[in-house]
Amino acid sequence: MTAAALDRRPENRLVDHFEQGLEAPICLTWELTYACNLSCAHCLSSSGRRDPRELTTEQCEAVIDELQRMGVFYVNIGGGEPTVRPDFWHLVDYAVAHQVGVKFSTNGVRITPENARRLAATDYVDVQVSLDGATAEVNDYIRGPGSYDTALRALANLHEAGFRDAKVSVVVTRQNVGQLDEFKAIADRYGATLRLTRLRPSGRGADVWDELHVLPEQQQELYRWLVAHGEDVLTGDSFFHLAPLGGPLPGLNLCGAGRVVCLIDPIGDVYACPFAIHDEFLAGNVLGEGGFAGVWRDSGLFRELRNPQSAGACSSCPFFDSCRGGCMAAKFFTGLPMDGPDPECVLGHSETALLGQRSVPPASQDHSRPFATRNEPVLVQLQRRRPAAPPVSACAESPLAGFQPAPTPR
Repeated sequence: MTAAALDRRPENRLVDHFEQGLEAPICLTWELTYACNLSCAHCLSSSGRRDPRELTTEQCEAVIDELQRMGVFYVNIGGGEPTVRPDFWHLVDYAVAHQVGVKFSTNGVRITPENARRLAATDYVDVQVSLDGATAEVNDYIRGPGSYDTALRALANLHEAGFRDAKVSVVVTRQNVGQLDEFKAIADRYGATLRLTRLRPSGRGADVWDELHVLPEQQQELYRWLVAHGEDVLTGDSFFHLAPLGGPLPGLNLCGAGRVVCLIDPIGDVYACPFAIHDEFLAGNVLGEGGFAGVWRDSGLFRELRNPQSAGACSSCPFFDSCRGGCMAAKFFTGLPMDGPDPECVLGHSETALLGQRSVPPASQDHSRPFATRNEPVLVQLQRRRPAAPPVSACAESPLAGFQPAPTPR
């Protein structure tokens, strides 16, 4: 019997083992900084300003040492914009030297030709360039003026440097779901792979959820497109809530929060899910006794998540085994019960609850810059900081102080 056939036997399904949690996460997301040169309308971490309590270089190295001991295969680094941390390139090199692969997400602002060549010469590094519109009009509405050109310039630099298989990372929204073919064409043009993820109503995404999340008919369009292109497109298990439309998509098709995934934020706090940066999902801190391994192994929150979950209101649905009730973060941040249906349930089971009385939780943290409105994202003005006018606090300083970007090609 093949391994694939063995895995399909009910008593040996991988999903059942994963629900009980693993000794180390499959995918560890690490937000290195909340500093960012953009103010994307849907930013799940409400990034913009640096938190002055960020882990130091030495503390980050200690975390990487621990990940190596645990056998974590790779870490998914994000932010904010991680490349604006002065020690970013050092930490990438340190991780790779300690057998921890790095996948990092970037808006492309510092993927210069020189840095692209550096990445192309480094093993075990993957780059995801964020793009939320196949045209500047759609992308820049979400991510801010000029961000489309910045992303394409980064992809071009990586391609010309010989970097293989960069990722074009797209958050699917109401405005761009009709551009999937165009996104695929952009990825193909630069020798990259298209990666689609779901919009979550967390961080600033909560403010624009009603405006940006895909409509029911677009869910069906998205599902059909994923079925047709699934082998050539990555989804990171974002769309398992679509399974009732015709069957599971490739992937684990379950919520892996605290079981196979988690997040470390810039100050070392550990959250159950990269899309649920909120006090309700805080499991501990890497600087505490026992370090990250102790949080992963002993956190009461993680132990609770690894217990069998009740189907709740979804218990009578014949598709529960396929979608598992959907996304925990999407339910939490829309004020729906955790054992209820996903707010984007394709069978419409959440419609009544969404129309009823709900208690939407307030954000527990916000690193947005005060001058950027959430519905009108704007780029930070990249200017040299004047020595005579220091920032009023460490987190008020421009994350790109002193940095001058290359001119945008026209």
